[in-house]
Amino acid sequence: MSTNAASSGHRWRTFEALGNREFRWLWLALLVSAVGTWMQVVTLSLLVLRITKGSTLALGSVSLTQALAFVLFSFVGGSVADRFDKRKLLLVTQSLLGLGSLALGLLAVTNHASLWSILCLAFFSSAVLSFDQPTRSALVPLLVPEELLTNAVALQSVAFSAAAAVGPALAGFLSGPLGLGGIFLLDAASFAGMLIVLWRIRLSGRAAARDQDRSFLESLKEVFQVIRQDPALPWLISGYAAVLFFGPSVSLILPIFAQRVLHLNNAGLGWLFTAVGLGTILGGLTVASLREMKRRGLIFLLAAAVWVGALVWLGLSHTLLMALGALFVFGVALNTVQSISIALMQGRVEERLRGRIMSVNTLLMMGLRPLGDFPAGALAGAMGPGGVVLLGAGIVAAFMAFLGTRKGLREV
Repeated sequence: MSTNAASSGHRWRTFEALGNREFRWLWLALLVSAVGTWMQVVTLSLLVLRITKGSTLALGSVSLTQALAFVLFSFVGGSVADRFDKRKLLLVTQSLLGLGSLALGLLAVTNHASLWSILCLAFFSSAVLSFDQPTRSALVPLLVPEELLTNAVALQSVAFSAAAAVGPALAGFLSGPLGLGGIFLLDAASFAGMLIVLWRIRLSGRAAARDQDRSFLESLKEVFQVIRQDPALPWLISGYAAVLFFGPSVSLILPIFAQRVLHLNNAGLGWLFTAVGLGTILGGLTVASLREMKRRGLIFLLAAAVWVGALVWLGLSHTLLMALGALFVFGVALNTVQSISIALMQGRVEERLRGRIMSVNTLLMMGLRPLGDFPAGALAGAMGPGGVVLLGAGIVAAFMAFLGTRKGLREV
């Protein structure tokens, strides 16, 4: 093989999973849909702040409502994902999510949005996502070979990251001419591409292993037993949980930080989200490039340490430039932590358990994170957003120091 060919092969290894036609179309549809979702995340925060006259407690209430839905339904969603046709199940969940966004848009356009209606729709969408997220994650291993799973997971993360870079900025720029209701309607329209791809996608004769013989409680007991017996998964999952719970989410902290510390308008808030998105793109591409990655547990711990440092940097920031730099590094580290966590969780269990193991991921990302946002939102009113950020960083730093002594995680 020539030197040029070898160099080309290494360069394209980053995007190797996109060589699979079915995964490539799913990835593109996910990118479009995720842009709409991130536009909705920012717009929903702005809508809540507007109708409640800047209440951080109201923002925390929305997060708590979302967390409650995920706590109630995440494991049910994972069990359902392991029992039924994943493609057909996603057609249902994506349709329902699109209808939820449409309802938010109509309420905002007609000026009938209230905190109560937002809480109800947030609960509904989160309940649907409890089924959608583990099902979508469990579908990916059916589209790509085992050796490309980490690459595919990282590329999925890149799609979300690219959306996180573009979506919030678009929401900030378009909220003026379109209004907040128009942003929600655009998000509803973004689900059309995903529905078309899911309707046309084919698994080339591959079928997911289904687990229909056990009861719901038995199926849950089995996945918890598998996690408990694994030398790395208990420590990995607990560390991942600490990052998500004690690190306030950007959807909560950045609108408050932009208003109270940096005194930015909606467009400036969009740039803060863009900095996080650009960082997560770099983090995802880095993980996607390391197909032969060894000692992923150690990389997880190092990425978590960088994440803590970036959070401290953000907490001490008082200028836009300082905040943008901190958020970029924050995004790189957070995506590395997430990509490695998801790839290890999927790769260390049998195929028939992947819906349930991904329901654990859904509960952590979509349930535990907003659950942590509730006290963070309340504390932000008392000690300021910078104080909340520094407190979260300190707690996670202490826990990661403990995890560094766990041999099972370091050597995986």
